[in-house]
This record gives sequence, C-alpha cells and structure tokens, in this order.
Amino acid sequence: MYSLRRLALLLALSLSAMPFVLAQSSSSSSNPAAPTPAPDQAQAQTQGQTSVQARIKARREQRRAAAIRDTYGHLYEAYAGMGYLRFSPGANLQRTTYYAWDTGLTRYFDERLGVTVDGRGYYGTAYVGLNPSSITRPAISTYAVMGGPTYRFYLQPKYSISGRVMGGWALGNFSSDTSGFGATTLGLYPDSSTFAISASIPVEYNLAQNIGLRLGPEYFATGFNSKIQNSIGFNGGIVVRFGKQ
Repeated sequence: MYSLRRLALLLALSLSAMPFVLAQSSSSSSNPAAPTPAPDQAQAQTQGQTSVQARIKARREQRRAAAIRDTYGHLYEAYAGMGYLRFSPGANLQRTTYYAWDTGLTRYFDERLGVTVDGRGYYGTAYVGLNPSSITRPAISTYAVMGGPTYRFYLQPKYSISGRVMGGWALGNFSSDTSGFGATTLGLYPDSSTFAISASIPVEYNLAQNIGLRLGPEYFATGFNSKIQNSIGFNGGIVVRFGKQ
C-alpha cells in the first residue's frame, strides 16, 4: 500500500513538471544557432579585404609617383658649392690639398637623364721643400670647364642618387707665386692647359621640391706636363631646380 502511494506521488510530480519541459524545448527550437558561412561567402570576404589593401597600396604608390614627378620634373637644375681635392702639383712632390668653388647647370630631358656644364677653380699651397729660392710653400691654382651626361639612377621624393661623367679643359697656374724663379725650378708642373676628366656620384637631399643639398665623391684627372694626375675629392653645395619639362 505504501509503495502505491509513493508511485502515485511520483506520477503527480512528473505530470506537473511536463509543461515546463515542453516550454523549454519549444524555446530552444525557436532560436537556432547562427549558420556557418558557406565557403564561397568566406572566400568573397577574404577577396574583399585583399582588394581594399590593394587599393590603399595603389593610392600610396600614386602619391609617391606624383611627388617624384613634381620634384624631378624640372627642366633645369643649377648648383653652386665648394670642393676638396688631393692633387699632385709636381712629378716628385707630395700631394697638396686643393679647396675649390664649383658651379654648374644641368638641362634635363626627363626625370633621369640630363646634360651638365660645370666650371670650377681649385686653390692650394704646394710644399716644394728646401731650394735656392727660399720659397717652400708657393700658392698654386687650377681652373676647369667641363661638360657631360648626368643620370639619376635612384629616385625618391626626399633624395636621389646620380652618376655623372664629364670631360673638358683645365688650366694650371703654378708659377705666379714663385717670385720669378719659375715653376719647374721648384719642382712644380709648368703653367699650361690640358684635358680634364671627372666622374662623380652626387647624392641630393631635398629640402623642398625645387631646393636640395648635394654632396658627392669625385675622381678628377688632368694631364699636366704629359703626365696623368689622378686626384680624389668631393664636391658639395646647394641645388635649385626651375622650369617645367
């Protein structure tokens, strides 16, 4: 009898809880989980992100190209500055230090290729040692006018690297400070004119689209007294660009 009562009690509790179970089941079925994107949809999302990045990169490259065009699209480039050179003033004399002024003009045919005309003057004091004239350090000078191609082989909006080769004419003044003894008496080359060759790698840093600073190592060769003077130095100064191609 006692068991029947317990069974009836459990049956009554089960019947009373049935509506709540059914309600929970219908609620769960009415809120299904979010569907997983199909493979084609995921691929489309990835392609869209890649397309946005490509457009950003393309716009950045367009701005860079426009900046290069605005900076290096000038027709002319004038420069003026100073130079330094280690020069041999005589066949048996030690090298002397030359300090120089240097100026020139380049006419460009596009952003990279141009033709340069250059003029410069070198000044120094040569050590000639002890001699009958008692002159040991006469002042000497050399002047040169040259021309040749210039090519910018690396361009950026803020700086550029170029190569330049020039050839022309040089005048050596070695006897003006010898008090009449003459240059050859002191071991210097005689006053004369000869060829001049220059090869340099100018590097320019742009302060603005039409103004920059230039510095470049240079090889400079002359042929005084039928000998080759191989000299190494550098030039530096300010660059101004003007005119439109």
